Amino acid sequence: MAMAPETKKAVPAPQGSARTKSSLRSLALRWDTAVGALLVAVVVVGLGTTEGFGSGENLAFAFNDIAEVALIALPMTLLVVAGQVDLSVASMLGLGSALTGALWDAGWAFETIVPVVLLVGVAGGLLNGWLVTKVGLPSLAVTIGTLALYRGLASVALGSDAVTDFPQTYADWAVDTTTVPGTFITYPVALFIVLAVLTAIVLHATGLGRSLFAIGSQEEAAYFAGIRVKRIKLLLFVVTGLFSAFAGIVFTLRYGSARADNGLGFEMLVIASVLLGGIDFDGGKGTLFGAVAGVLLIGILKNLLTLNDIANEVQVIVTGLLLVASVLTPRVIATVVERRHRRAAGARP
Repeated sequence: MAMAPETKKAVPAPQGSARTKSSLRSLALRWDTAVGALLVAVVVVGLGTTEGFGSGENLAFAFNDIAEVALIALPMTLLVVAGQVDLSVASMLGLGSALTGALWDAGWAFETIVPVVLLVGVAGGLLNGWLVTKVGLPSLAVTIGTLALYRGLASVALGSDAVTDFPQTYADWAVDTTTVPGTFITYPVALFIVLAVLTAIVLHATGLGRSLFAIGSQEEAAYFAGIRVKRIKLLLFVVTGLFSAFAGIVFTLRYGSARADNGLGFEMLVIASVLLGGIDFDGGKGTLFGAVAGVLLIGILKNLLTLNDIANEVQVIVTGLLLVASVLTPRVIATVVERRHRRAAGARP
């Protein structure tokens, strides 16, 4: 009696897109770890090669020197995760500084100036968010425009003058010589640590954080899933404007001088820090740990180069190279990983 031919079970084809997305998520985590390891390596090199690098005074200065960039990087991380960007943050910092100086010069009480400046930051964020969510313009184009607008308003508010002699009580709070008792941590940095913990909880442990990743990954799918996409994006721009204006106050008190050009070029430092930390510019991937590690890496490198008398122009070049590497390297690795998966899938029966 003839035997029936053995029927071979079909081997299910691997889900290419699912495998690729999983690989990209793993890549983001590995990139965060790599940035953290690089930060540790830079610190070790600094301790071993540069005299005074590890002193409490220098560390207090190094961390305080990036306090404004670090504060703005927190909401910027949330924005980029959601697939948006705000290039007007440095101009809003300058506007906040100019308004602080102009109102103080006009005889306003500092306790009144602070909420007014913060409200201006909220209004600027609302304008950015409204143009993006209601008018439908891309955030990159909108914030390039408001970058010039807010810097122009800062010049109108204060002109080319500089205002100094702010209340000593508030000025002492922002400088690097005043630290939390028993530590080398300044009060602006301590505030950043608290806000970073809260931001990490929001991004990684709440429904809002999951919504941000969903919006950044596929905005249309997030909308049909019931996520209030426009409302969330508007909120992100408002918070970014608020933090940027507050950073303008901190910057003014730290240097004891309000100028319309304060914070010029800070938007590049903020974006470089966030992207260096593994936050994908297309949205949907990254961790707050990576963004914070990126901020610290740029700050420590800047401090180390300064201590070794490296020119500021070279420091700008280093920052630019880090920005290019942070965008290019993960994409190159992702392309290689995807090709390997495709080859492996094609080799299977």
